[in-house]
Amino acid sequence: MRTRVKANTIPSMATVSFHLKDPGADRPTAIYALLTINRRHRVKAYTGQSIHPARWNKSDQRAHVRGKGNELNGHLNDALVRASERILIAYNQSLAAGTLPTTAALREAAAPERPVEPAPPLVAASGGLFWQRYEEWVNYTRAAGTVRTAQAHATAGRHLREFGEANGYAIDFDTLTTTVGDRWAAYLLNVAGLTDNTINKHLGRLKSFMKWAIKRGYTENTSLDRVSWARREPDVVALSAAELKALVDLSLPVGSRLEKARAWFLLACYTGLRYSDLVSIKLQHLRPATDNLPAHLRLTAKKTRAVVNVPLTAQALDIVNRLLRGELDSSKNQPITNPVLNRFLKELGKLAGIDAPVEVIRYRGGVADVTTAAKYECLTVHTARRTFVTLNLGKGMSAEFVMKLTGHTSYKSFQRYVNLTPQRVAEEFARFHEMPTLANEPAKGS
Repeated sequence: MRTRVKANTIPSMATVSFHLKDPGADRPTAIYALLTINRRHRVKAYTGQSIHPARWNKSDQRAHVRGKGNELNGHLNDALVRASERILIAYNQSLAAGTLPTTAALREAAAPERPVEPAPPLVAASGGLFWQRYEEWVNYTRAAGTVRTAQAHATAGRHLREFGEANGYAIDFDTLTTTVGDRWAAYLLNVAGLTDNTINKHLGRLKSFMKWAIKRGYTENTSLDRVSWARREPDVVALSAAELKALVDLSLPVGSRLEKARAWFLLACYTGLRYSDLVSIKLQHLRPATDNLPAHLRLTAKKTRAVVNVPLTAQALDIVNRLLRGELDSSKNQPITNPVLNRFLKELGKLAGIDAPVEVIRYRGGVADVTTAAKYECLTVHTARRTFVTLNLGKGMSAEFVMKLTGHTSYKSFQRYVNLTPQRVAEEFARFHEMPTLANEPAKGS
């Protein structure tokens, strides 16, 4: 039975968390999802997944992916992410109709996905050598120092392997035809439930592997060059100068988990560095001030391998020194991990009152899935990099100069970081044109 509610009484904030049915058990136990609406109303729905408590990370609400015996946990974590998305979609669909979702509807959304009917097998070869070469490519990428890129390549390979197993396709150098590429893209959309941007990235990773394999003489197949998937950029989330100041002014105990998380985020806002570069900062990267140059960081970006020189403001230099002294490490004497830092940032944003409503748009198959959320719910470490770009452009820095600081080599990729809000557009236009004000507008009827 659905409960109809008045539009102005519909809860506006919902979060999904995952928990174990019996966390103290010495055997696999069920994982359930908990939908929390406005921190008061809670609905419990089992996901159909289970795990041994020893392999569960309670703080991250995800399965451990490192260590012996945890190789398959990445599949489980991906399933939980998709279940979370389906639950929130079901919740928002009910709100759009002016009702609260039923428990049955949420349980159906949390249940494991039903695979689509597989298409007829294309081939029957084993593809063992292909996977050996793919692993070689992932290890090659990791050895080059781009660990997160290597992890992304491994994830794309996992999706490709699951696609082959689910449909009876043998993945090999000679069987990766244009048709197979198209069907893999459809699988990523309809079965894996990925967004258009993620599908585009996975296709790009597979194409990069094939080009690498061609250079190594492993294959001559170029069929995937004709496979494409449109990338549709969502709106960029960046903090305004006022929101950043609210975060800076927030009173927090020095050394607390949230104060450390804020320091990491502010350093990214002040430097424009990615998370992978922040956590790699060492004493040798810090160049002290001279008569001609301010203190700055000089390092090689993990993702692009480009050398970047980032001048440090007094606030940024203070945080860098704290980082080098180990004062920003977690309780395990390690940098705060990216997922944990993202979770802390949402808490910080809420405390700082960064709660303006923003549209969250995810494109799947060209169809926009639009939801509205408080801005703090959208904060991630990468928001800081976008904030750095947006605020410095707003201060009048040229795009070329900001690109030099961020290490962008392509203006097309740089554009995705520019957050041109209607207010920013109006302010910039007013710099060059005399604008009428309320005081000098003609009176009505004159």
